[in-house]
Amino acid sequence: MKPMEEKIFLNIGGLRYETYASTLQAFPGTKLCRLTEPQAAATFDCDPDTQEFFFDRSSCLFEDVLNYYRTKQLHCPDLTCKSALDEELAFWGLSNAPLAPCCWQKLTIAERQKEEYGIREEEQEVAGLLDQAGRNQSAGRGRWRTRIWAMFEKPFSSLSAKGLAAVCLLFNIGICCLFIAKAFEDTHFLPVYILENQTNPTSVLRTEAHGFFYVKPLFLLHSELFCVLWFMLEFLLRLLSCPKKKEFLQSPLNVADFLCLFPVYIELPLHWHPASHRRLLFWLDFLRASYFFKLLKVLKLVETPLMLRVLSYTSRALLREIVTLLLVLLFEILFFGSLCYFVDVIEDNADTQFGDIGSAFWWALVTLTTVGYGDIVPISLVGRMIGACAALCGVLTIIIPIPFFCIKFQGYYDAVMVKEKRKRQTVPLPS
Repeated sequence: MKPMEEKIFLNIGGLRYETYASTLQAFPGTKLCRLTEPQAAATFDCDPDTQEFFFDRSSCLFEDVLNYYRTKQLHCPDLTCKSALDEELAFWGLSNAPLAPCCWQKLTIAERQKEEYGIREEEQEVAGLLDQAGRNQSAGRGRWRTRIWAMFEKPFSSLSAKGLAAVCLLFNIGICCLFIAKAFEDTHFLPVYILENQTNPTSVLRTEAHGFFYVKPLFLLHSELFCVLWFMLEFLLRLLSCPKKKEFLQSPLNVADFLCLFPVYIELPLHWHPASHRRLLFWLDFLRASYFFKLLKVLKLVETPLMLRVLSYTSRALLREIVTLLLVLLFEILFFGSLCYFVDVIEDNADTQFGDIGSAFWWALVTLTTVGYGDIVPISLVGRMIGACAALCGVLTIIIPIPFFCIKFQGYYDAVMVKEKRKRQTVPLPS
């Protein structure tokens, strides 16, 4: 028998393998190649009776390693953990072994999905912020800051936090009700537009306003001021106790809370002189619409629904695609709106409904989004043909991104479900 035809016997995790020494010598310097050396029996765990080398390793992964020596192509089975495969290859001295193209693509996609659909543990993140606040501050000051932050951000952490959450909820609902009541009061003082001479087709509009134009009941402003004072105290306490103030100020909800503090203070000095500041008062009411963002804080009192969490993750992951879609939609609005407007200008159509190019852009937006209000429509034949093309392009622009959204949504849904199952299966260790 020739030396190169010598057989090597391996016991990997209880399973017996038999191969030629020449096979193991395919990659010199590796652990399996060293088994073919004369002093291998003294170096490794070798049974003198059976001449088997024993290794307490996974037999499933070793089969792929042994096939790599035989074929010079490293493949891996489905559902293989890349970390476990890398660890097995490092044990046998094959850390730099390249995967076959088919398996490399498969593992790369799996790893990218794992990173892409990584879901943050919100409760652990909040707990980490609280711990960080306690470490960064001195003993006394850090203690009360952590306690105040927990009371606002973790409404079920203590009895006082539950009471504070109930009070905040009442103020949030109250300010929204006051906003609706003020809007009803505003309708009684809006200007009335009438025709000077309805029989004259050239008659113009004039404005006839009530004597007490836009004067609101003062108790509504006082009630709103009382709620805003509470919101100011709440905002300052949360800002002072927040562990990361930069992230706090960058939060959209906190920005909305900050903007809500100003309208009532600006309107109070102008209450008795509304006619001279009519436009400003309307803009203040427009800014007050941000009061409704406070209702989103109700989600802190209940567990965030699974679908809302998945939708939030999906929207953030598709931010680049959403921006691209909006840019394409903007181009289509400008293109089709300009075409339809200048077609009517060239044809000198007296019945055209496009008073200016802005109205043409409005028509293009309504058509591309398939809303179709019908307030502005093209009259000419060419204009209608352009409108048909705009409608088809709008349908395609909206339909094409839907599969990407569904794929992302499914990926994040599966990731969240895995997190939920792991959370339920976690058994606390006995103390």
